[in-house]
Amino acid sequence: MSMIFFACVVRVRDGLPLSASTDFYHTQDFLEWKRRLKTLGLRLAQYPGRGSAEGRDFSIHFSSFGDVACMAICSCQCPAAMAFCFLETLWWEFTASYDTTCIGLASRPYAFLEFDSIIQKMKWHFNYVSSSQMESSLEKIHEELKLQPPVVLTLEDTDVANGVMNGHTPMHLEPAPNFRMEPVTALGILSLILNIMCAALNLIRGVHLAEHSLQVAHEEMGNILAFLVPFVACIFQDPGSWFCWLNQTS
Repeated sequence: MSMIFFACVVRVRDGLPLSASTDFYHTQDFLEWKRRLKTLGLRLAQYPGRGSAEGRDFSIHFSSFGDVACMAICSCQCPAAMAFCFLETLWWEFTASYDTTCIGLASRPYAFLEFDSIIQKMKWHFNYVSSSQMESSLEKIHEELKLQPPVVLTLEDTDVANGVMNGHTPMHLEPAPNFRMEPVTALGILSLILNIMCAALNLIRGVHLAEHSLQVAHEEMGNILAFLVPFVACIFQDPGSWFCWLNQTS
């Protein structure tokens, strides 16, 4: 009887999944427990060592050492000693296959997906080999669990509520203030008209000098710029007034 359904290897500091077994269970309950496992994987730094979360049909067990943690979804009939023996063996196999540098530099999920074949072999071994053949290993883990029991998590610890992970303060978004431009006053309209007149005069005098620039010395270019620069300055002096005035007249 299969008691270990799914297993994965996770980097503790950020919850990045490094490898996982190929699962063949697609029931709604099982998929929900996979979501719980993923959520818990993001919080493993808070729970060093061993831990469990049990439900009606499934349970999650994890074992964390250093920056690598192994997690599994098991049947509720699976003894805790067997689950943790499986996770410890999986941890040793993974850390023996990949050094800490490779693990630390992994930047994408399931960067070591080829390790899936080893996970599948280990799952089959623990699911179908009689416990008498693993008696010594199980007794060792059983004694360790007596001396240091695993952390027991509730289902709420593995849930995600409204897309926000438990233990994190949700963000409260406030609507941005609505700013409206004030209408242009009579004094503003008068200032706008004077700016237009000054700009037009500077433009006319600048163009007039430009027509004669080809026949005079280069120093006359300074005089041309002396009129064109104020023209541009008048245009951009109060763009807000221009915009408001155009809106009112349209």
